[in-house]
Amino acid sequence: MSATVDGEPLDLFVSGIVYLDIIFTGLEALPAPGTEVWTHGMGSSPGGIANLAVAASRLGVRTGLSAPISSDAYGDFCWQILGGEENVDLSASRRFDDWHSPVTVSLAYERDRSMITHGHPPPATVDGLVGDLPAARTAYASLGQEPMPWVRRAQAAGTLVFADAGWDATGSWSAESLALLDNCHAFLPNAVEAMRYTHTDTPDRALRELASRVPVAVVTCGPAGALALDAGTGEEASVPGIPVDALDPTGAGDVFGAGFIAGTLAGWPLADRLAFANLVAALSVQHFGGSLSAPGWGDIGDWWRAARERGARGHADSTEAEVARRYAFLDDAIPTGAIRTVRRASATIARLSDAR
Repeated sequence: MSATVDGEPLDLFVSGIVYLDIIFTGLEALPAPGTEVWTHGMGSSPGGIANLAVAASRLGVRTGLSAPISSDAYGDFCWQILGGEENVDLSASRRFDDWHSPVTVSLAYERDRSMITHGHPPPATVDGLVGDLPAARTAYASLGQEPMPWVRRAQAAGTLVFADAGWDATGSWSAESLALLDNCHAFLPNAVEAMRYTHTDTPDRALRELASRVPVAVVTCGPAGALALDAGTGEEASVPGIPVDALDPTGAGDVFGAGFIAGTLAGWPLADRLAFANLVAALSVQHFGGSLSAPGWGDIGDWWRAARERGARGHADSTEAEVARRYAFLDDAIPTGAIRTVRRASATIARLSDAR
């Protein structure tokens, strides 16, 4: 693998498709045929693989992205946000003139969301975008129907590859789809995906099946938290979720993955990595969108100061005190000094704008 442009290896290399996400929140119900529904909130932000790239970058993980990005107005918006504002290295990405940006409209209601997507086949894959992959400590890939030779090359170069699972629209959930895991360090599906792929009936059984395929297996369980098993060290962890008022769950799984990778790069114990990933995912669902809802260290520091104070005021066996004990590692993890303010999803998109 080659070095990046400035000669320094990346902490994380990701590849995939960047979507323009348009998010509507505050819906009481989905519109019935022939009707119109007004909503209280709307935002727009880069989506798809951008969710994970931005979330990782906001945690101080030096992140590079390989993606085809259109030269249309939506592509301009995503390129500027990713490279200009979120410090994502786009050296391995390319702009394309004759390709329309894929767009997803997300309708958030009743603590869940439905999505409508329009797009065309991408003009290039990661293997077609970059010859020598950037040198990186970790990489992230999504299981899919198409082979990804770059994953094998990354693993051979010593990169720790993390993978998640996409929804199998065919309904087959074939174990052959897990062949990619032979080149992966960790696999992070949600509970439904994990049980479908392993043909088990509980997240715990699915976790143990997956641990026979990959060194680190993680199963996310939404608001209930997450489970993990490190076959190499024997570490096992189950950490409850952080209760929050969810505005929009779009991209929460990607933010979880970014948090887990950040904890791995920091060398934290498995339980701390899992707790941190739960936390950043929980903080993200309180804002619009996938990528720009991801918390920065300022958000994490604000949450931790309040949680620590609640824990100090509560009884030793209270939930607040237990949370304070569980997240005590944040005292050493949160950076000191100036912390950059993060941007939230905007409600308008324009090629040119005089808005201040």
